[in-house]
Amino acid sequence: MAPPLISNADARRAFLAGQGLARPVGGRLTREGLYGLIERLGFVQVDSINTVERAHHLILFARNHNYRHGQLSHLLERKAALFENWTHDASIIPTRFYPYWMCRFAKERETLRERWRKWRPGDYEAVLEQVLDHVRAAGPVMARHLGDDKKKNAQGWWDWHPSKTALEYLWRTGELAVARREGFQKVYDLTERVIPAEHRQGAPGRAALIDWACRSALERLVFATSGELAAFWDAVTPAEAAHWCRGRLGDELVEVTVEPANGKKPRTAYARPDYQERLAETPAPPGAIRVLSPFDPLIRDRNRTERLFDFRYRIEVFVPEARREYGYYVFPLLEGDRLIGRIDMKRTKDGALSVSALWLEPRLKFTRAREAKLTSELDRLAQFVGAEAVRFENGFLRGAR
Repeated sequence: MAPPLISNADARRAFLAGQGLARPVGGRLTREGLYGLIERLGFVQVDSINTVERAHHLILFARNHNYRHGQLSHLLERKAALFENWTHDASIIPTRFYPYWMCRFAKERETLRERWRKWRPGDYEAVLEQVLDHVRAAGPVMARHLGDDKKKNAQGWWDWHPSKTALEYLWRTGELAVARREGFQKVYDLTERVIPAEHRQGAPGRAALIDWACRSALERLVFATSGELAAFWDAVTPAEAAHWCRGRLGDELVEVTVEPANGKKPRTAYARPDYQERLAETPAPPGAIRVLSPFDPLIRDRNRTERLFDFRYRIEVFVPEARREYGYYVFPLLEGDRLIGRIDMKRTKDGALSVSALWLEPRLKFTRAREAKLTSELDRLAQFVGAEAVRFENGFLRGAR
């Protein structure tokens, strides 16, 4: 018998709910509520690009327009309810998950040690000890306190001053933690001075890590292939995730097929046995337009995004300008349960949120109703990022009204 089919409409709705995008954007948001939101997401990616606002702030604002920067700082820097480390990239993560990162640190030590040997032949162990000794004695430090932290040509760790490389290595392997950021620069300190002791009581075994990583990923993705489960936290291998799925099939997991939006063959995935009840309880997302960060978790898996939404998105930051299809840093637009287009905009020196281009997906029109929803969203975003006005540049609309 063929696995049951989840319709594309149900799949989109369930995934949006799992990513915190099925609720109205205007509800009250306390610090506790913000923590709950981040825990439901699993993590929030951090990125340095700031054409409108940093990625982590935009991700949270897209889910609740009452989010304020200070709420996140409080949870990170004062309550230590969150910590910063690595998933597939630098991310903000609930501190109660820290024991699973202790497993990751051991693996990172081996991987990064080999890289350092190739990049910087010599006594790198002495550099690590010198940096650790400095932090022990002096307290929290930034890279600029220890040496020139500027890259020669922005290619990678191998271009950094050895002390900067040491700080990153010690952070990625758990000896140091990020106590806070000043501007966007990390302030490092000893892990025991940042992460509460109750979260540092020992790493779980490999089997426990695999079980947690796959189970918690499926909770957030609702349905997924084993490869998608492995990629969610980037903490286990695809083979480990596949073995976990096979071992639970028929008991804790069922196979389903998911209808894609692009007319291709449905894809087999795993879901919990109660997935039908979960689908039935999932509300339709509000019809407002939301601006998403290019690093929003909804679109992080580009292949999944294309299958569910028939929306192809790529970040073109590293694409030469003449070869860009859209622009340097273009924001996807979500309307209800559809990704409807992308917008190119930035904060300008004269205090405006300037929209230079808007592309809607094929067969969609920039109706008066859609224009009103977009304007309302951009007005709220401008207020959030401290822009005084929204300005649409001449010729911004790329396509027929």
